[in-house]
Amino acid sequence: MSDYQETLYDGYGQRFRIDQMLHEVRTEHQHLVIFQNARMGRVMALDGVIQTTEADEFIYHEMLTHVPILAHGRAKRVLIIGGGDGGMLREVAKHRSVEHITMVEIDGTVVDMCKQFLPNHSCGAFDDPRLNLVIDDGMRFVATTAEKFDVIISDSTDPIGPGEVLFSENFYEACRRCLNDGGILVTQNGTPFMQLGEVQTTASRMHGLFADWHFYMAAVPTYIGGSMTFAWGSTDAEYRKLSLDTLRQRFAGSGIVTRYYNPEIHQGAFALPQYVLQAIHKPSND
Repeated sequence: MSDYQETLYDGYGQRFRIDQMLHEVRTEHQHLVIFQNARMGRVMALDGVIQTTEADEFIYHEMLTHVPILAHGRAKRVLIIGGGDGGMLREVAKHRSVEHITMVEIDGTVVDMCKQFLPNHSCGAFDDPRLNLVIDDGMRFVATTAEKFDVIISDSTDPIGPGEVLFSENFYEACRRCLNDGGILVTQNGTPFMQLGEVQTTASRMHGLFADWHFYMAAVPTYIGGSMTFAWGSTDAEYRKLSLDTLRQRFAGSGIVTRYYNPEIHQGAFALPQYVLQAIHKPSND
C-alpha cells in the first residue's frame, strides 16, 4: 500500500494511505486521482491537492449552498461554477424552490469520473431536469453570459492552475454583473491560517463591488490548515443579519435534512476570529 502526499504547502501537509487506487488520469486540464482510504472513504485529488472525500464533503457542500440560498429566501436561479464532483449540485437541488440550476465546469472528465467513482457525491443530481450543465471555463461563462442569477456559488480549486482566474478581480466583477438585484455570491476561499493573503486579496476585491461583503467559516477536516473561509458578497446587508427565527422558519419550510448545517451554525459562521478581522480591516461587530 502506498501513500498520497498532498503538495499544497511547502514543508507542511497531510498524507493519506491509498488502500486502493480506483482511477488515475491526466485530463486536458489537470492530473486527477481517485482512491479509497479506510478513514475518509473515496478521495479525489487534482494536481497533488486533495479536493474532496466521501467522509466530510457534506460540511463543505452544505455550507456553500444552504447559507446563501436560505439567506436569500427567494432564490429561483442558481449558478454553480466548478463543482464537477456533483456535491454542490446535490445540495442545491434539494431546494424545491429553485427552478433553474446552471453548472459550469471546465473539465468534463472530472464530471464523468466523479459520476462513475464518486456517485455518492451527486446522488443522481446530474439527471435533475432543472440542470443546465455547461463544460466551459467559468471565467469565460460569467464574462459573456446574458443570464442573471439569484445566487452564484464558486466551488473552485485553489488559486493555482485552472482555478487561479476564479480569484481574479475580473471574475468577481463579472459575477456581480450576472447577479439579479438582491443576489448573493459565495466562493471557496481557502483556510485563513495558511492562506491569509488570499483572504485579504478577496476582501479588497469584494469591497468595491458589493454593498455588503464578509466571510463565513466552517471546519472541514480534509482542507488542511484549520477552518475554511467562504467569501460572501451581497447587494443587501439584511441577508447577513437575519434573525434566528427567520432562518429556522425557512430551514423547516425547506424540508431539507442536513448533517452539518443548522440555523444556529448559519448565524454563528459569520463570527470571525480576530486575526482574520484585523487582516481585512473590519470591526468585530460588523
